[in-house]
Amino acid sequence: MTTNPLVQTPQPDLHLLEEKLGYHFRDRTFLQKAMVHSSHAFEQGRQIQKDNETLEFLGDAVLDLTVGHALFRHFPEMREGDLTRLRAALVNERHLARMAKDLELGRYLLLGKGEETNRGREKASILSCAFEAVAGAIFLDGGYAAAAEFVERYFTPWFDDRQQTMFLADAKSSLQELLQERFNEGPSYVLERDEGPDHNKTFHVSVRFREEILGQGSARSKKEAEQEAAAMALRTLAGPEHGGR
Repeated sequence: MTTNPLVQTPQPDLHLLEEKLGYHFRDRTFLQKAMVHSSHAFEQGRQIQKDNETLEFLGDAVLDLTVGHALFRHFPEMREGDLTRLRAALVNERHLARMAKDLELGRYLLLGKGEETNRGREKASILSCAFEAVAGAIFLDGGYAAAAEFVERYFTPWFDDRQQTMFLADAKSSLQELLQERFNEGPSYVLERDEGPDHNKTFHVSVRFREEILGQGSARSKKEAEQEAAAMALRTLAGPEHGGR
């Protein structure tokens, strides 16, 4: 275990996190700060413990620029509107939280007791902010080149495949356009069920076309569940049995 003099609670070994990130900090206090949630800093006293919110602010801008730059290079013929939608999909809360989970950022976070009790290590909002803070920390430690290399490593697998980019952007719009083009009809979305308390519901949605279920999705909001269902439908329609390539 390593301990930052400014941190009053032990953190897991950040060497392991650096290995996962593929980046070794010259000044590891940047990474240590990126792992401090505001709830922990509040409990410790902000004059002693600084949280990751300013790094999150910086990282948000860093990701917008570096992801936008990567998309511009990979898709030089893509229209501005499509590039904007793709970037928005790549840096939204859900996608950043997914990548944060892949990196196991949750296990390295310092949380307040309340957030710890409320399973804060699994919350998309906290994980996505931590990912942004890491991006900001890498930028401060290694500059634009280091941040751009980090983005290339973790973002480009999501858009190296043009078909994957369609799933990431706006799946509902893509599905609507595809079905209208092929059949001159659009899909319908059905809320199959919801479960959980009012403040923490999970919605289960199916997307149907001519009574056939093309995809299903589950999420904390109906809108996100519909997007998940539409993305599954696009994968289904891409198969040879539906005339895909």
